[in-house]
Formats: sequence, structure tokens, C-alpha cells
Amino acid sequence: MKKLFEIFLRAAVVLAGTALVTFTLLWYAPGDPAATIAVARFDSTVSAEIVDKIRIEAGLDAGFWPAFRHWIGPILVGDLGNSSVSGTPIWPEMRTVIALTMPLAMLGMTIGLVISIPLAILAACNQGTWIDRGAIALASLGAAIPGFWLALLLILVFAVKLSWLPAMGTGTARHLILPGLTLGLGVAASLTRILRSALLEARNAPFLPAFIRRGVGVHERALAHITPHAAIPVLTVVGLELAFLLEGAVMVEVVFARPGIGNFLIQAIQARDFPKVQAVVLLTAVLFVVVNLLIDISYHLIDPRVGTQDA
Repeated sequence: MKKLFEIFLRAAVVLAGTALVTFTLLWYAPGDPAATIAVARFDSTVSAEIVDKIRIEAGLDAGFWPAFRHWIGPILVGDLGNSSVSGTPIWPEMRTVIALTMPLAMLGMTIGLVISIPLAILAACNQGTWIDRGAIALASLGAAIPGFWLALLLILVFAVKLSWLPAMGTGTARHLILPGLTLGLGVAASLTRILRSALLEARNAPFLPAFIRRGVGVHERALAHITPHAAIPVLTVVGLELAFLLEGAVMVEVVFARPGIGNFLIQAIQARDFPKVQAVVLLTAVLFVVVNLLIDISYHLIDPRVGTQDA
């Protein structure tokens, strides 16, 4: 019970800190947020009276802390509020863009796992050979390539030169391939190196010679002893990569002109739409907190000694 309380207390601190820092950055960003909202709402030159009216409506005239309380109050009861620009509820629109982004994130993770798992196993089983060095080189190259540059390269090759796949938009499964591949290759680069290192460390664990002398078979050693030890660091990276995919999707969706959470966030930032930006940031923070909570629970399922005093 004490451990559970500590986990939820840390989660509450992270979410509160995230909300405060994000609001502070938006509040002190250059320019008049009320004027920006007015222009975004009316799409024309607006008078000083309209700007003042919007400043009062958005609670921007009362100072930093009153404005923060004005925004955070509804959040605490589960209400994301309304857009400062359109006046419409935020959650229905967010639900729509999340539904467009989640398949892309899941495809990216799937591609990353399909590439990294066999490549890491192949490298670990051939340690020190050209196969191992080639796998490390590929993973390092993938980690060094910026995501936006890789996206543009894939568009140039498969959309412009070969005309095999669409470069922009949504509508069919083919529109997911290039952005999914962009995310997946980045995930594969990180997972390959971590999984290879974890497999080598588990394979060289000091207790394994005792199992060999007792006649424990290769497959039993791999499944019952090597895999659980290698799974713990890999599980951490997989969980964090899954959370980071939401952030990576922002860049990918902008490059590929996909109407997901990325364009939703970019448009909200440009319009200084405080409630929308805060909603996306809080969604990301909640995702990180939930993923870390699931990782902690998974640790105990894989190895009950993790987190105990005797571990």
C-alpha cells in the first residue's frame, strides 16, 4: 500500500509540474496572447476593444496565478475546457486526432520490433564477427539520422522517384507506410543496441555455468534464465519508446501532412490556444506516467526479486 501511494504521489507531482512549466512557457512567450487569439479567431485585423474582450474572456487580464487557476480548475475535475480560438470543446477534437495518430504509433512500434529483435539476436549470437559489427553499424547509423531528414529521404525515393507510395495525407493503408517506416526505423535503432547488450549481459551471467554443469539444456536456459534477465532493460526501453512515439509522431505528421495530434499541436501553438496546448502536454505526461507504472508492474511479474530488499 505504501509503495502504491508513493507511485501515485510521484505521478501527481509530475503532472502538476508539467502543467505549471508548460503554462509558464506559454505565458511568457513573446507577443500578446490575447491579440494572437483574436487574429486566429477572426482571421483579420481586430480592434483593441476586441483584444481586451478576449483577454478578459480567457482570464489573461488577472495575472499569472489567477489565469493558471482559471485554467487548472476544470482540469482537476476532468474537463479539458474549450478552445480559446473556436470556443468548441477540446476533448471531442482531441479524440478524433488521437484516433488518427495511434495507428501510426502502433505501426512504428511494430516495425521497430520486427527489425530490432532478429537483428539483435543475430548480433548477440555472433559476437565479435562481421555480422555483429554490421548490426551495430546499422543501429548507430539509424540513431544518428534525424527523423525529419529520414522522412524527406523516404518521400524522395518512394514517392517522388519511384511513385510507389503517397507522400501526404490520409485515407488508405498506403498513406501509413512511409510515416510508419520513419518512426519504426528510429525505434529499431534504439532497441537493437539495447537488446543486444542485454542478451550478451544475460548470456554471460555468473550463474549460467552452474546450470550448464547441472545439464540444463540450451533452450531451457534461454527461455527460463537468459530471456527474463534480458527482458528487464529491454522492457524499459520499449515502454519509453512507446511514449516517445507520440512526440515523434508530431514531427512525422507535420512532414507528411497528416491531420493527427502533430498538426493539432502545431496549430494550437501558432494560435496561442492555451487550453489546446495544455491538453496535449498533459496527455503526453499522463502517457509517460501510465507507461512507467506498467513497466514497474511488469518488472515484478518477470522477476519478483526486483524492488525487494534482497534483490
